[in-house]
Amino acid sequence: MSMTRDKWSMVLQLFATFFRIGPSTFGGGYAMIPVIEREILEKKQWIDEKEMADMVSLSGSAPGGVGVNAAAFVGYRKAGLAGAVAAVAGITLPTFLIVIALSVFYLLFHDNPKVEAALQGVQGAVIALILMAAYRMAKQAVFDVATTFMAVSVVLILLLVPISPIYMIVFGLLAGIVLVKGKEWIGLKVRTEKEHKSVSNQESIYPEYYI
Repeated sequence: MSMTRDKWSMVLQLFATFFRIGPSTFGGGYAMIPVIEREILEKKQWIDEKEMADMVSLSGSAPGGVGVNAAAFVGYRKAGLAGAVAAVAGITLPTFLIVIALSVFYLLFHDNPKVEAALQGVQGAVIALILMAAYRMAKQAVFDVATTFMAVSVVLILLLVPISPIYMIVFGLLAGIVLVKGKEWIGLKVRTEKEHKSVSNQESIYPEYYI
């Protein structure tokens, strides 16, 4: 009975936390990641940095909205299916109501110059949030020549070629498998993200050994 009570307590916490996150984020998608990270990783400490990076990767790769996918990831991680449902409901309910209200407001006042100026300001803020999310992801995922080359290549391809991001996700998946297997085949050491994080932590604790 105690376990059941603890689980439902966590379910309620997940709903309340993501209910607060939902209306406090603008721009959706990756623009929501910094806010989710602050609440889930820094304040609640429900996941660590490695799981945060995995969450962002899976949320961006899976079908559906990044914020909703991230909520489902965290919710299931903490309280199973009930937690996932609670987290998704929490993050979608307030934004659903806000979007309806904003839609009505926009239809009534979209020709107002002040409203147009406000929307332009929001667009600038969204760009900054997306760049912050990209920076946080790069710190975890780009740690050697291969991952740097992969990241730069994909960005250039998406900028220069009219190709769907889905193909880039599949390309990254296959390229990662080929790269790891190729290194193993020729006898090179494969450095994973987990090992990179471990070395980084040691550098911060014993900097004199990594000069």
